[in-house]
Amino acid sequence: MIDVTALILTFNERENIGRTLAALSWAKQIVIVDSFSTDETIEIAKARHPNITIAQRRFDTHATQWNFGLAQIATPWVLALDADYELSPELIDELENLQRADEISAYEAKFEFRIFGRALRASVYPPRPILFRKARCNYYDDGHTQRLAVTGLTRQLSGPVYHDDRKPLSGWMRAQDRYATIEARHLLATPVAQLNFQDRLRRKIFLAAPLMFFYLLFARGLLLDGWPGWFYVCQRTIAELLLSVRLLIEREKLETKD
Repeated sequence: MIDVTALILTFNERENIGRTLAALSWAKQIVIVDSFSTDETIEIAKARHPNITIAQRRFDTHATQWNFGLAQIATPWVLALDADYELSPELIDELENLQRADEISAYEAKFEFRIFGRALRASVYPPRPILFRKARCNYYDDGHTQRLAVTGLTRQLSGPVYHDDRKPLSGWMRAQDRYATIEARHLLATPVAQLNFQDRLRRKIFLAAPLMFFYLLFARGLLLDGWPGWFYVCQRTIAELLLSVRLLIEREKLETKD
């Protein structure tokens, strides 16, 4: 197997971190960058895996937090995971048998979105690189999230990552409001010509939320997934509504900036 260290970012992830680490029992080294969790995240992590290094740093942006984590890693390859990611058995087998190829700098994975363990038939969560050469990649901020700049070729992994965030809804709402504020400022500061189609719709403020609702429920078939499908549709619609409100607040200067 390639010489790899798993890198995980955490902040109050007691509902998730155990499942993430259970799927990393094969990993020889794991680095957790924790933003000073106030719950049992660290205790659970230490109890679940013998080779964990904990580094704590106050969170400022996603990219700087991830790049700080990269600086803690000595192996040439990094497996970068959010604390609510769980590697599927198919993906673990694929990683264990991955052949070295000098021209490949990163491997991208697709995601199977889950609601409290129940798989959805679709989501709007895009594939993203999770396995990459440390020397050829680094993170940069893009709105409320981060992206990985890759020097060299990227290939697709076939096995999925399960995305299954089981934290309380109240915490999710607080996080979404923070993300919406950052994203609104980013969208308004970016020339329209540089935005993709989805972000141009968001800039119009009134269209994104209802379109997301109908797109997921009917076009992507989540109506057929029962209450988990409805839960996800509601979450994504609420996220778009929050962003619309924050765009309006920022555009009209209705609040004093922090």
